[in-house]
Amino acid sequence: MQALLIWLARVSAVGGVLLIAVAVIARLSGVYSLGGYHSATILQGGMAAVLLACLGYLMALAERSKN
Repeated sequence: MQALLIWLARVSAVGGVLLIAVAVIARLSGVYSLGGYHSATILQGGMAAVLLACLGYLMALAERSKN
């Protein structure tokens, strides 16, 4: 279970950072809409993915301390 949580956290972190980077680059270049979504919405999705990664790592650490 611990390996699954760490794997999920890593994938979520990479995806979140990529989404944040896309949103920031789009916003700085003056594009406010990407694929029908506002750049702020994409930024919020990236932040949610990074939060999921943090929670996954936290759960993995909590499980490690039980053993």
